[in-house]
Amino acid sequence: MLQKPRGTRDFLPDEMAQRRAAEARMREAAGRWGYGEVCTPTFEHVELFTMRSGENIRQEMYTFEDKGGRQMTLRPEVTASVARMFVNEGRSIPKPVRWYYVADCFRYERPQKGRYRQFWQFGVELIGADSAAADAEVIMVADDLLRSVGLDYDLKVGFLAPMKHLLAGVDPALQRQVMGHLDKRDLEGLAACLQSCGQADLESSLSGLVSCADPEEAFEICGEIPEADRIRGIFSILEGEEIDYAVNFGIARGLDYYTGMVFEGFAHNLGAENQVVGGGNYRLTHLFGGEDTASCGFAIGFDRVMVSLGAVEAPSLPVVAVLAQTEMQVHAFAVARELRAAGVRAEVNLLERGIGAQLSHAAKGADYACIVGKREAEAGTVTLKDLHAGEQREITVASAIAEVTGSGAR
Repeated sequence: MLQKPRGTRDFLPDEMAQRRAAEARMREAAGRWGYGEVCTPTFEHVELFTMRSGENIRQEMYTFEDKGGRQMTLRPEVTASVARMFVNEGRSIPKPVRWYYVADCFRYERPQKGRYRQFWQFGVELIGADSAAADAEVIMVADDLLRSVGLDYDLKVGFLAPMKHLLAGVDPALQRQVMGHLDKRDLEGLAACLQSCGQADLESSLSGLVSCADPEEAFEICGEIPEADRIRGIFSILEGEEIDYAVNFGIARGLDYYTGMVFEGFAHNLGAENQVVGGGNYRLTHLFGGEDTASCGFAIGFDRVMVSLGAVEAPSLPVVAVLAQTEMQVHAFAVARELRAAGVRAEVNLLERGIGAQLSHAAKGADYACIVGKREAEAGTVTLKDLHAGEQREITVASAIAEVTGSGAR
């Protein structure tokens, strides 16, 4: 028996209904902030991602050569594609540009709990606004999206400037190591790293950034840096809007291109793989032939959000099973058409079996059975049976529609 590819999943109708319901709430929330949905190709030129992340990312991508000899790849993420699209299509659009996307991405890595080779992201990109207000808005949009689906999570917000200020003059390779230790809150690893390269005097200051309760504590450590007013502005807006967050100036994020504000969110019930959102400031458009344009965005790990939420209430229509013997199928399809036109989910029996067997099958998933026999067809009626209450009566199709739509699904 042929199995699905490793690291992928199949979703049955009930699960898809829950996923679509959560998506719809996030889309609605993004729309309230003025963000419009965009869609980019599932595959792109390999260079789009190697230009940003280096050649090593090839090991994590599904790459292939097309019939024209071009190196292509399934997208490992969407931010680069959106930046490329902005350069190609959006430069004449008045700024700032507010876009969001829902997309599946592909990474060739070892599958494990919470990590798949095909996964979905819900992302937002704000392009062309370089201000504290823009940074704060993106954080608040992320929070609104996650709160809209009822996610219980912790939000951490930081800014790279204090960390980079303390590391000014340090070899770039060492900077990346140090920032990695801070990002993981690995203070022992940080101390060992600084000690090994003769920078032990930075340990106290750098480790102090991780535990700062507010920006002013960070400025006491690193001094009044040029970005201080912007940092104060971001946190002032978040406080004014009563966003529930914690300060963390040790956030470095796993991607080298973040330039200023950074933030992350962690679900409470997912164990080790609990990060559900990450984002910040970046500048990518110049890499793809456009002007250097300030951008800010985030990506939500939609699959992890769904695991954290568990069951999601999805809207459902009442289900009516339209039952008839074979000789009455034409009339049954006509009745079903009337039901569907009124917004009712109607399923016609397609198998040659008796009414009793049809009723037994309908009771497994339908709310009502609508029986169409010769007598009903001649009288212009149907026999409507409530499969939950067990009650039935012969009524017109219009009356059946009124009863079904008035009660709703159960």
